[in-house]
Amino acid sequence: MAIKTIEILNVMVFKRHWRKNNGDFKTIKEGDSFNDGFKLNFCDGINVLIGENGVGKTTILKMIYAAAQWSIKQTDEGKTKRLIQFFSNSLKDSDTLKNMENKENYCYYRVSDGTHSFEDSLSHKALLNYDQWLGLNIQSVFIPTTEMLSHAKGFLAMNQKYNMPFDGTQIDIIVNASLPETREIPSVMSKILDKISAVIDGTVIFENDSFYVLKREGQKVDFSLEAEGLRKLGLLWKLIRNGLLEKGTILLWDEPEANLNPELYPLVAEILLELQENGVQVFIATHSYNFAKYLEIRRKNKEQVMFHNLYKSRNFFSDETQNMLPGMDDENEAIYSQSAYRMDDIENNHIIIADNALLDEVYEM
Repeated sequence: MAIKTIEILNVMVFKRHWRKNNGDFKTIKEGDSFNDGFKLNFCDGINVLIGENGVGKTTILKMIYAAAQWSIKQTDEGKTKRLIQFFSNSLKDSDTLKNMENKENYCYYRVSDGTHSFEDSLSHKALLNYDQWLGLNIQSVFIPTTEMLSHAKGFLAMNQKYNMPFDGTQIDIIVNASLPETREIPSVMSKILDKISAVIDGTVIFENDSFYVLKREGQKVDFSLEAEGLRKLGLLWKLIRNGLLEKGTILLWDEPEANLNPELYPLVAEILLELQENGVQVFIATHSYNFAKYLEIRRKNKEQVMFHNLYKSRNFFSDETQNMLPGMDDENEAIYSQSAYRMDDIENNHIIIADNALLDEVYEM
């Protein structure tokens, strides 16, 4: 089952904003536009979120993950965290997540698979449409930017006792990596595991509440002693080996390129494409043009990968248009989006702008 859309209104950076009826933002005129919230449509394959810092890429990933967790029909409260817990265990009230300029207005986010929808209303502090969503059992895995397995020993017990200030995604990834390995592995997944094992020179094991890399020659290396980029690949190996990335699951990965040697970008891109070909819907947030481009050039068909550029209103609307719209100023910027199957078809693409600026400096030397 794939996630098709997300809608957000007055949560975190996502404010109410103006949208032109016919979608032509550049020719917006006074009186012919209406006020609404942020909405993004996804493909069934790999969805790549790009944009400058502070436009809500990680927020979207966490909202999707929270919705997927709430679809699972079970009594384990740890798998049904509210959105607030996926930002930090130390937050006590959902009001913290409301957009500060619009917190008195309606605040919500809604995730849909095209047939069913899940809405977390921060205004009502309640879940809406929960009866139709519960039981869909959308299996998902969230890989946070922060590497967590090297801190696993005693972590879960201490967190349960002291409620440490880590967010739910960081806790869940340790739980998922600690699960028992599956007895049988599909041949496709075995090939992916072999590719990762070749890079990390071994496999990942979980013993005595700690993770290790068991090298090919038999040496057992503490996970924390590995390079962080290799730890990232080791985590992916363990998740696949535990059977958590099978057909019908959703993988959400925040900045997979972080601390990863650029030479490994093609490998990770190929792995994500193989997972997608075998029924895994993927959402990633990235700041790397090269990594995103590898996904584009290595795909077999364009529908496999869709790019979603998030940007602030100042980056699209002219000064004349901003003056025309109430509340549209530098201090009240809304988040907009543009989606395309090709990186070059996206306007105001900040990772391309940054790369071009570097090239300009190189040429001027």
